[in-house]
Amino acid sequence: MDYKLFRVLITNPYFHLLTLVFGVPLLYFVLLVSRNTGRFLARMGRVGDLPHMDTNRLVTHGVYSCMRHPMHFGLLFFPLSVALIIGSPFFILIVSPLEMLFMILMIKFFEEPEVIKKFGKEYINYKSKVPMFNLHLSCIYRLIGKTLPPNDKK
Repeated sequence: MDYKLFRVLITNPYFHLLTLVFGVPLLYFVLLVSRNTGRFLARMGRVGDLPHMDTNRLVTHGVYSCMRHPMHFGLLFFPLSVALIIGSPFFILIVSPLEMLFMILMIKFFEEPEVIKKFGKEYINYKSKVPMFNLHLSCIYRLIGKTLPPNDKK
């Protein structure tokens, strides 16, 4: 498909170099966010002896105070990072945005109703105050386990 629609790009080594330069750091971001948020949720969302990956406490502090789904936020960019590393224009422009949209819909229509069943009014209240995703710089810094320098805080 790429060769048929994007012959000029697919045969251009500079295009592949450029997409690789953006794709590798983006993949690093995805992995870093997933690791940081997964560890935080595992540490703070569990009380008592639970099966691996289960939680029984709603976490609303740390990065979870600025967005409800920080791990998913990071994982949303996985398809795009792979597409950039591969250098496939069709994957970059069509497939990865559709995968990202699909992931958002799965969170909205499947995961959130399950969490509401699990935590009830506490989650509904949290949901009314905290957005699903947040692009504010201070929140992005929290995702990667850092804080903003003092002169950049607002």
